[in-house]
Amino acid sequence: MVQVLSIQSSPNLAGSISREISKTFVENFVAHHPGTTVVTRDLVTNPVPHLGVDLLGGLFSPPDQLTPAQRDALALSDALIAEIEAADVIVIGVPMHNFGIPSTLKAWVDHITRANKTFRYTEAGPVGLLSNKKVYLFGASGGVYSEGPYQAYDHAITFVQGVLGFLGLTDVSVVRAEGLALGPDVATKATAGARAAAEKLAA
Repeated sequence: MVQVLSIQSSPNLAGSISREISKTFVENFVAHHPGTTVVTRDLVTNPVPHLGVDLLGGLFSPPDQLTPAQRDALALSDALIAEIEAADVIVIGVPMHNFGIPSTLKAWVDHITRANKTFRYTEAGPVGLLSNKKVYLFGASGGVYSEGPYQAYDHAITFVQGVLGFLGLTDVSVVRAEGLALGPDVATKATAGARAAAEKLAA
């Protein structure tokens, strides 16, 4: 049985394209892979705290010296990491906000990027501890950032892909719906293309 973990972070609950394309992929994947289970982590309706003193302090304190608040913060981080470890397929909606990712998604990244949990340091450099998982990133942006003069401004897809690679998740497929603010014709074409790409990947 295959388990899919879907991570969503767009605050646009009604009209988000990253949510729409992610949903298209998941629904088609389930249809093509009977028995699939889906776990959804919505970082907007159920946000995780941003990196704060309790989690940071807990990461660098001996287990027998943790405060109750630090234990709670570490427990949430452990639970988020466990969701990744249990998943065979990871789907992440990546809307671009001011050239980067939503702060809620960054908070999730801060909880799952843990030394000796999801990566470790070695004499040869850091090594990711997560593997054997397929990841799909579904991006959405008002402009075009995969190529052209504004490519250097893409700190959304490139950031998420870089972090995942650092953690050992290197089998990543990317689908982008770009130019959504460049007029209705461009937006319609971009959305339809991303939806078609998602359906193809799911099959």
